[in-house]
Amino acid sequence: MRYLAVLGRQPLISVAELESLFTDVRKVAPELAEFVAEKKPEIRRLGGTQKIAMRIDGTVVDFLKTLPDTGKITLGVSDYSRGTSAFKAQGEALKLKRMLSKLGRSVRVVPNKEAVLSSATSFHNHLFGETKIELIKYGKIFYRVIGVQDIDAYVNRDQARPARDAKVGMLPPKLAQILLNLCGALPESSSVLDPFCGTGVVLQEAALMGYVPYGTDLSERMVKYTEKNLDWLYQSHKLNLDRPYIEQGDATTHAWKNPINAVACETYLGQPMSLPPVEIKLKQEKQECGGIIMRFLKNLERQVQSGTPVVIAVPAWLRPNGTYERLNLLDEIENLSYNVKSFRNLGQQDLLYHRDKQVVAREIIILRKK
Repeated sequence: MRYLAVLGRQPLISVAELESLFTDVRKVAPELAEFVAEKKPEIRRLGGTQKIAMRIDGTVVDFLKTLPDTGKITLGVSDYSRGTSAFKAQGEALKLKRMLSKLGRSVRVVPNKEAVLSSATSFHNHLFGETKIELIKYGKIFYRVIGVQDIDAYVNRDQARPARDAKVGMLPPKLAQILLNLCGALPESSSVLDPFCGTGVVLQEAALMGYVPYGTDLSERMVKYTEKNLDWLYQSHKLNLDRPYIEQGDATTHAWKNPINAVACETYLGQPMSLPPVEIKLKQEKQECGGIIMRFLKNLERQVQSGTPVVIAVPAWLRPNGTYERLNLLDEIENLSYNVKSFRNLGQQDLLYHRDKQVVAREIIILRKK
């Protein structure tokens, strides 16, 4: 079955996430990517996708005739076609309403303030059900939305967890999901290691995806925070999984227990910054962060089996000219027992995750043990 993804704010990273899980992934527009999946994708597991829609084969009229003959229909239209506008999208919705009226159906149209409905509008109007519908138009092709990202759920499980720290643990849950999905489609109950677990955001998302969390951190305080947050998560979400294993340990020297089926983490990002660092400070940060990351990878390569995915987020720093300076670790990594994953239409330069003008960004590196 062919599906359409409405990509998140980091569309190239969203495409990389899709390509790690599905087949025949093609970016068809700046905000859209098509892909093929054997079963219905779960939107709640995709950090980089705002909406998922299923392609409508045949005419729109034929599709409208298949809608359940029960109750009033709520209809919204998002138009991604070239040269579109809120007026044109609303006109398309009204045209579809007239078609449904001829079929004897009562219809409420969701008004378009823009050419495309926001995820919040789609979610809060429940436009992914049997009689509450959002259609995505792209050229002459139509798709029916089958899932919308629940932003409230992300906010709630981020802010409701009992142990938070303003200086650490600020990894967005969506990015944690992306890091996990970049490992590929893992079997249920796989053991996922985060050697820099902080307050446990990656491990939290791993548990919600059905994996068994395994975390270590150099800081005893962070270990306690992770334990507290995962205890809360298991109880509040009634997770029926093996209990997480969390212990204190230095990622550059620690001996982890087996099995380790995948590794996903945000490594050491250096000191928090509110302004781009001066050159001498940047040089110091790069040396410190790069040294820790490479020692960690050398320690890990001796302890994981061939084929194990290792996905890491490493720092990159904003410069005064608006670009980001990276650690450029790939040459050093090539000397270790890892292969660097390549994507069909993406390069390493595309895997940079950051908010607008964020000083310390995250570059994602996807490896697999040789």
